[in-house]
Amino acid sequence: MTNMQSQAQYVLRTVEERGVRFVQLWFTDVLGRHKAFHVTPAELEDALDQGMTFDGSAIDGFSRTTESDLLARPDLTTFQLLPWYERGAGVARVFCDIVNIDGTAFEGCPRQQLRRVLDEARAKGFTFFVAPEMEYFYFADLDPATGPVPLDTGSYFDLLPDDTPSQLRRQTVLTLEEMGIGVEHAQHEDAPGQHEIDLRYTDALTMADTVMSLRHVVKELARQSGVAASFMPKPLIGVQGSGMHTHLSLWRDEKNAFIGEHTYGLSDLATKFIAGLVRHAPEITAVTNQWVNSYKRLVPGGEAPVDAKWARFDTAALVRVPSVKPGRIDSTRIEYRSPDSAANPYLAFAVMLAAGLRGVMGNYELPPEGERTAALPQSLAQAVDLMACSSLMHETLGSHLVEWFLRNKRAEWDAYRGQVTPFELERYLPLL
Repeated sequence: MTNMQSQAQYVLRTVEERGVRFVQLWFTDVLGRHKAFHVTPAELEDALDQGMTFDGSAIDGFSRTTESDLLARPDLTTFQLLPWYERGAGVARVFCDIVNIDGTAFEGCPRQQLRRVLDEARAKGFTFFVAPEMEYFYFADLDPATGPVPLDTGSYFDLLPDDTPSQLRRQTVLTLEEMGIGVEHAQHEDAPGQHEIDLRYTDALTMADTVMSLRHVVKELARQSGVAASFMPKPLIGVQGSGMHTHLSLWRDEKNAFIGEHTYGLSDLATKFIAGLVRHAPEITAVTNQWVNSYKRLVPGGEAPVDAKWARFDTAALVRVPSVKPGRIDSTRIEYRSPDSAANPYLAFAVMLAAGLRGVMGNYELPPEGERTAALPQSLAQAVDLMACSSLMHETLGSHLVEWFLRNKRAEWDAYRGQVTPFELERYLPLL
C-alpha cells in the first residue's frame, strides 16, 4: 500500500467514524481569496482519488475560456476536522493543489508556485521556515456607510475585562490548537479593537495553509458571535494598520543556517539573505502589499517601513534582527516587516524566499545598518510598475501568474483613482 493510499484510507475512516457530513476542498485564487468545493461522503473517495474537475475560467487569474478545465487535487496531509461544527453533523477541510487535466502543475495556482520555489531551494540544500505575526481588528460590523467601530478601546498588551474581543481571541487560539496549529502567543495590539496572534514557526508551505486557516477561523468565530473581524491593512485613520511581520530562517542539514559569527550572531549566508531582501524589496512589494489600502499603512511616522533598510532594534526598518534568548541560539532569525495580513501567503512567502536567495547566490554585500538603499513604493501603481519590469518576479511566479496579477492590480488602481473620496469633498468642495 502506498503512502497516498494509506492517507486516503485514514481520511475515509475518520469521516465515517466522526460523522462528517461534508468535506470542504480548499484552495485560493491568485489574490489569496478563499475558494472551496463541498463534497459529501458519498463522493469523497472519488474526489480524493481523481480530484475535482472545475471550470478554471470562473476563477480570477486561472484559465482562459479556451483552456478552462482544471483539477483540484486534495493534499491529504492537510485533512482536518473543523471544530466549530457539531459532532454528527461535522465538516472537515483539506487543501488542494490545482493541476492541469494531464496532472501537471498548473502555473496559475499560488500553492503550486510556492511549492516550486521551495523545491528549488531544497535542491540547493535549504529548507525555508517562517513564523508570521497576524494582526487584525474586531468591529461591531463592516458597514462602509457608517465606518468601522472597534469593539474595544485597548492598546498594546492591555489586559482588558473578559469582553467579547478577549473571549474571541482566546477561543480562536484554542480552536487553532485543536486543529493542530501551533500558537506562540496572542495579545491586544496598539490600536482600539486590534489584536495579534503569533504562529509557531514551521515550513513555509504548511505556514501558508495555516495563515489561510487562521483568517477563516478568526472571521467565522466573530460571525458566530454577531460581530465582525477584518484583516484590512489600514481600516482606521490615525492608528496603526495590520501587518504580517514575518520571521524567516533557512535551515541546512537540520541546522539553522543563519547562525554564525557575523553581526548580531548571524552567518555570512544570513547577511547575504538580508542583502537580497533589502535590494529586491521594492519589486516584491506588489505581492507582499497587494491592495490599494496597503499603502495607507506604509507611511512615514508609523511602525511600518517606508524604506529598504535593515536594523537591530528599529521597528520602522524593513528587515529587523530580533534578539535571541540565552540558550535559544537555534531561534536565530530575521524579521521582514512590510507584509500585511491581507497578502496572499503563498505568493508572499515565495517572493521573500526568492529575494533572499538571490542575495545568497549572487553574493550580495550587506549594506551598513540603518542605511536607506531605496524607498518602498508609495502606491499600488508604483509597486505594480516595479513588479512588471522585475526579472526576479517573472522567474519566481511565472509569466501566467505575473501577467494576470498585473492586469488585475492595474484595474484596481484605475477604479480607485477614479473615486471622489470624503477627504476630497471635505477639503476642497467649500474651498474651490
